[in-house]
Amino acid sequence: MHHWRRDVVELAALFTAVAVADAVANMVGHGPDGPALLVASAVVLAATAGFHVWWSRRHGHAPPVSDTGARPTAETRPAGQSGQPVTEDGAGEDPGTLWRMRTTVKDEPGSLAALCAALAGRRVDILSLQTHPLADGTVDEFLLRAPGALAAAEITRAVALAGGTATWIERADAHDLVDVPTRVLGLAARTALDASELPLALRQLLGRCTIRSLPGTPAGGGRGPAPVPVEGVLEDTVMRLPAPEGGVLTVERPYLPFTPAEFARARALVELDGRLGPRIPDGHDVLTLPEGNDITVRRVDTGDLVAARAMHDRCSPHTLGMRYHGPVGDADRYLNHLLSPRFGRTLAAQTASGRIVGLGHLLWDGDETEVALLVEDEWQRRGIGGELLGRLVTMAAEAGCASVYAVTKASNPGMVAAMRGLGLPLDYQVEEGTLVITARLDATPVTPVPRSA
Repeated sequence: MHHWRRDVVELAALFTAVAVADAVANMVGHGPDGPALLVASAVVLAATAGFHVWWSRRHGHAPPVSDTGARPTAETRPAGQSGQPVTEDGAGEDPGTLWRMRTTVKDEPGSLAALCAALAGRRVDILSLQTHPLADGTVDEFLLRAPGALAAAEITRAVALAGGTATWIERADAHDLVDVPTRVLGLAARTALDASELPLALRQLLGRCTIRSLPGTPAGGGRGPAPVPVEGVLEDTVMRLPAPEGGVLTVERPYLPFTPAEFARARALVELDGRLGPRIPDGHDVLTLPEGNDITVRRVDTGDLVAARAMHDRCSPHTLGMRYHGPVGDADRYLNHLLSPRFGRTLAAQTASGRIVGLGHLLWDGDETEVALLVEDEWQRRGIGGELLGRLVTMAAEAGCASVYAVTKASNPGMVAAMRGLGLPLDYQVEEGTLVITARLDATPVTPVPRSA
């Protein structure tokens, strides 16, 4: 009703203006006082404009107009989704969704303001912002809280319309609410306490990425990877840094280029690890086996290589073959790699005399995590393997791993029983006699209990 009335009024005003303009043109063109009339009209128009400016300043500005042209009225309801319930304090019940987003904008005044305005127009709250200067622009990294019904595609579309390019977005969680300086200091503290934390710290620092540590001398002999400069190398989605123990540490993302700021942070963390040298946390647990023997479980590294090799020598070829799935001679060749904190964590079970009788490995395998066990023949079926496995899986859960997997022979009932004893959802894959068992971890860490292995 209001729309067609307004249209009629506007058409009438338009026709009136055309008629008046035609009459004035005839008077100016054909009348004897045409020029004087034209000057008088200009004076009247100028006086009218001046009066309008004076009146506006005296009586203030009109209420702001929204981007749809509608003025707010007294009946306007609180901001929120249509039909969304409102609590007593006026806040909606929708907690929103957390997103991490990166986008590249031009390095010029107003570009970030346009981006923030576009997000605000869709009721997206900016919780934190980092800027990564580049040679030809700026990468802005946001932590956002958006309405639950707002899809990621709608956010990226709004960002693109505001001038953002190469936009990347993924779901975030409560851990991302910690500001960057605090998170970096926490990761540095963890790395200082435990050398095996470096790959995990880099992954948490840089987001979803694959980290590989290539030793200077491969386990099978031959030449190692090409050395990199002391300051490291940054190539788009790949960074290569000199590993503290020799070799090369490679960090790679499939699609999101690293910024110089991220490269500097990673390099500082690796340099800290190198200055501190080899280290593992102190501490051990003494367990009593069912038959009454005391066993100590503790962290070990390459400093325990001699004792670990002695245990290998006491193991039968059958036991070594079940563990390494290949020629028995491969066991000693890879032992130094397995004990290195750079590739994961290793727990050992040792007797009161200090003799190692069991080893459990938690290995960082790119985006996945592997668990492996080896128990000396005469100490098998006493619960040592299950004890080590439970503690390793607890470590994996605390490190944020989504799952762990074990590779064994299909004819190894001890490993199958130990994995089943975890009480976690399991997936089984068998191919040519090799069994891969994957345990999906939940939010509750596994409590290690004695089991048969």
